[in-house]
Amino acid sequence: MKSTTQAPYARVKHFLKDGLASGQWVPGDQMPSEAELVAQFAVSRMTVGRALRELQAEGLVTRVQGVGSFAAHLSRVSSTLTIRDLHDEIVARGHTHQANVVLSRAEKAGASLAAQLGLKSGAPVFHTLIVHSENGVPLQCEDRYVNPACAPDYLQTDFQKTTPTQYLLTVAPLWEAQYSIEAGSPTAQEAQLLGIGAHDPCLIVVRRTINRGVPITLARLVHPGTRYQISGAFKP
Repeated sequence: MKSTTQAPYARVKHFLKDGLASGQWVPGDQMPSEAELVAQFAVSRMTVGRALRELQAEGLVTRVQGVGSFAAHLSRVSSTLTIRDLHDEIVARGHTHQANVVLSRAEKAGASLAAQLGLKSGAPVFHTLIVHSENGVPLQCEDRYVNPACAPDYLQTDFQKTTPTQYLLTVAPLWEAQYSIEAGSPTAQEAQLLGIGAHDPCLIVVRRTINRGVPITLARLVHPGTRYQISGAFKP
C-alpha cells in the first residue's frame, strides 16, 4: 500500500492498480466491492467511486451497474495506450502499405539488451529489421527485439501480411509502454534502407512495452524527417 500522505482516493486507486499489475486479479475477476473498500480504507463511498472511475477511464477496470467492478481484459488496456500501427495509419489515408523484411532471426542478447528485456546475458532473443513503405516510399525502419517467452511464434509470422505491432498486441497484450522520442541522424544501414542521406534528419522513437512486469519488446523506429510527423490536438 502506498504512503498514507497520499489523497484518500489515490491510496485506494494505487492499492487496486498494484493488485492488477501483480496478477492478484486477472482479467474477468471481480474486484473488491465499494463497501469492502470503504471499510478497508475508512473512506467515503464517494472517494472509492472516484478511484474506480479513474481506473475505468484508464481501461484497467470495467464496471457493471448493480453487479460490481471487474479486472479489464488487457486488450482493452492496450487500446487506451493509443499505440497505433503504421499499417493502419497508411491504410486510413487510402494508401498502400508494403513491408520489406530485411532480417528475421534468433540471436544471443548482449548485456545491455538483455537487461532491458529482463533476460540473462547471452539468452536467446528474436530480432527483426523491417522497412515499412507507403505507396513504395520508405517511411519507417523498424528494428525490433522480442522476448521469446512472450511471443514464442514471433519468427514464424509472415510480416508482409501482418505487422509486428499487430501480432504482438494479439499474443502479448501490453500493460505499460515507455517511450523516447528524439531528432537524430540514421545509422549507415538505416540511411541506405530508407533511401536518404547519412546526415538527413530523422524522427527516432524508441519504445519498450511490458506486460505485468515482464518486458515484451524493444523497438527502434526511425522515420525520415521530411516524410513523417506526429500530430494531435489539445483542448484545455
